[in-house]
Amino acid sequence: MAREFSRTDRVGQQVHKEVASIIQNEYKHRIGDMPLITVSDVEVSRDLAHAKVFVTIYGEEVDHKAQVKQLEDNKGFMRSLLAKRLRMRSVPNLHFFEDTSITEGIRMSSLVSEVVAKDKARQQDSGEEQE
Repeated sequence: MAREFSRTDRVGQQVHKEVASIIQNEYKHRIGDMPLITVSDVEVSRDLAHAKVFVTIYGEEVDHKAQVKQLEDNKGFMRSLLAKRLRMRSVPNLHFFEDTSITEGIRMSSLVSEVVAKDKARQQDSGEEQE
């Protein structure tokens, strides 16, 4: 009987959970004032040596690239905390990337809503002219 989840998936889920907790609790206290950062996904390599951590950064006036660079600069600190929490011989190296899918989805949704509203307005205007 095959396993339902591969080991990389299980490790990825655990890394996702722990890194999110570290960012919310320990990292926030170390850095100080920071925007809302959520971990949206984690992809672990097959050899479990590397983990791509995709983060979503909320805030209009925030420099997103600077926040990702700050996470990259502190990845050693986070990896050491992760090593204390995970029962693994070697903990994956963390690599942080900004996940823009949520903000892009919101932007696309607002564009579609705007087009639909304009289309309804045109239909109402053309309906009034025909009468």
